[in-house]
Amino acid sequence: MFAEFIATDDLLRAGGDLRLSLELTRDAEALLTTAAFESTGNRPPRFRWGRPTLYVPRFPPGERAPWFSALVTRDGHLTMLTFAKAADWRLSAATTLLAGEKAPQVALDTDGYATALGPQDKSVTISPHYMGPLHATVAEAGANGVAAGLIAPGPYTTDIAEEIAQERGQAKLAGFSYDSIFSGNDNPVYALRTRDGGALIQYSLSRTTTTTSRTAEKDFIPVPESARWAIEESVLRRSLKLFETHQYAAAVPPAAAPAAARVIAHSGALTRATGE
Repeated sequence: MFAEFIATDDLLRAGGDLRLSLELTRDAEALLTTAAFESTGNRPPRFRWGRPTLYVPRFPPGERAPWFSALVTRDGHLTMLTFAKAADWRLSAATTLLAGEKAPQVALDTDGYATALGPQDKSVTISPHYMGPLHATVAEAGANGVAAGLIAPGPYTTDIAEEIAQERGQAKLAGFSYDSIFSGNDNPVYALRTRDGGALIQYSLSRTTTTTSRTAEKDFIPVPESARWAIEESVLRRSLKLFETHQYAAAVPPAAAPAAARVIAHSGALTRATGE
């Protein structure tokens, strides 16, 4: 199935066929795939793939939403892919390991199956269902927020909060109001038991950044280069909204040995922009 996916995906990317490519993806991956095509004039990047290691959970008979993950090199970078099934199998999530991070040690039973954790599993320090909301809190409030200490500082957590604070101050000096909000979404959360008793959790967040002119007379809002594929104008008079989709994987310790969860993988992009 994996070999069929990468061969078909490459063929459709080479042909610039977004419509059929969307039949291979779902959830956050569908949004990111659409952006990859539309932002490049239907010439999205093509990938070089390595040999995958599959992590297949043992689900009970009759499971309505089975899924499995694959750890594979994509363009030379270790990437965790998760495929989920409804009517058919589609790629739901893909996150690339951050520099310096090692491949997660997923626990396997004697038959070689992985173990999937339920959304409310209490055997880990952060239940899978709460990983996204807590991450969103840290990305907005930083080291002083209510979730401080639950998720380790880093480029996709506390550093983001510092960047937002700086950009808000710069916008104010330039005569704009600015805010950037992270939020959860309806995309699935996937969690696998790791050898240390913790979990590898994959989840996604949405980010909405809004810049508004206070006067709408002489202050013009610059449109960043990364959004020019969605908005043709280089400046806007009244407001600019940027919508991003981000996917993450986090290593979460077991509840028996509490420590801060670590974001170990990420992928994301601007997926929509509006303004006037």
